[in-house]
Amino acid sequence: MRPFWTFLHRWVGLSTAVFLFLTGVTGAVISWDHELDAWLNPHLTAAQPNPEGLPSISTLELARQIEQRHPMVTVRFIPLHVEPGRSVAFGVAPRVNPATQKLHEPGFNQVFVDPVSGQELGQRQWGAVWPISRETFVSFLYKFHHTLHLPEMWGIDRWGTWLLGGVAILWTLDCFVGAYLTLPVRRKVKPQPGNGLVGDEVVALKTGKGWWQLWAPAWKIRSRAGAYKLNFDMHRAVSLWTWGLLFIVAFTAFSLNLNREIFRPLLTTFSQVSPNPFTQRKPAPKHQPILPVLDYAQALAQATADAQAKGWPEPPGSVFYSQSLGIYGIDFFQPDTTPGSVNKRLYYDGRDGRFVGERLLWTGSVADIFLQAQFPLHSGRILGLPGRILISLLGVVVAMLSVTGVYIWWKKRRARWAVVRRSAATPEPRQTSRPAGSDDIWVK
Repeated sequence: MRPFWTFLHRWVGLSTAVFLFLTGVTGAVISWDHELDAWLNPHLTAAQPNPEGLPSISTLELARQIEQRHPMVTVRFIPLHVEPGRSVAFGVAPRVNPATQKLHEPGFNQVFVDPVSGQELGQRQWGAVWPISRETFVSFLYKFHHTLHLPEMWGIDRWGTWLLGGVAILWTLDCFVGAYLTLPVRRKVKPQPGNGLVGDEVVALKTGKGWWQLWAPAWKIRSRAGAYKLNFDMHRAVSLWTWGLLFIVAFTAFSLNLNREIFRPLLTTFSQVSPNPFTQRKPAPKHQPILPVLDYAQALAQATADAQAKGWPEPPGSVFYSQSLGIYGIDFFQPDTTPGSVNKRLYYDGRDGRFVGERLLWTGSVADIFLQAQFPLHSGRILGLPGRILISLLGVVVAMLSVTGVYIWWKKRRARWAVVRRSAATPEPRQTSRPAGSDDIWVK
């Protein structure tokens, strides 16, 4: 069976190498998306000094002003916490053009505003494919990491997500194949009188070494043994030392990319998954967004009262509206919370203000908690700053394993072709028949 698993590992690795290299490199970078974005774009993310100590303008009022300045868009995301010296980034979405009954194309989906003066600092299209600028560089990498920027076809915009989900499935399974191939080879040992052997034994019985002693070299890197052995050892040893982390990242990549299509339905066969508004409702057509009757202030007031009744100590930190589902979401967290680690949210129907659900991390059924853990595990945010550092380094490891794997295949392929060429160039030796009836030793 070992030749089969070797063949499988080789071709799965070759077919996924480019994708893993690209996602590994981009993953190492986007672990620091907020910090890198702030460094590249201080003209958008930094607000003017406020030596007079003037109070900040309400972000709800700033959102109203944005819609007045840009009537072709509606604000869909409002941060509620204002950090001193920082701008406020609003998410916006296009309105329907009455003349064409299609969505406007404003060319931007984020607006940055100084919270003290109310001055608009700039706009940008988050996740734009082209042109790539310093304003869109981080978001380009972030979206590329998840979708490869594959275009929408036949009304479906998830081709890249599905492709990377398939790659993640192969990668997850290949983690076990690769680990198996590092184990010592079992060979047949011919039973000898007195040795007590009755069948196949590990080659260690011939060498006098234990099983672990035979496996130990797989965990080491020979730095002075030539380029090929160095690449081979790095590919094998580093993958062994980081195997657990590689498996977690591979599995969570599958669960996040193919969540609705495969992962969630599969999980429901083992444990009950609690429904939420985003899985219960069918999205509206792209050019027919659901207009809310409830405004942001009303949704926020209702959510704040409900959170106080639940005894939540965290204040509301942001509010968003999903035009495709007609749902408000209000997140509750402290101002110093790390981005992406919000754990409390309330949902309301934008048409009638009806409470439609909540999200609480680390609560619910086993399946609920397992689902909630996928993104924190994949991003490393489950461990805070050390986890982000670890995931960033692991992205470099994934890229390195892709390169060394292709290099090993290329060197072995060259060696095999060299043997074939030598065999083709060497004439077959002339065979001589042995004289009939001769008892002498036959010499060619």
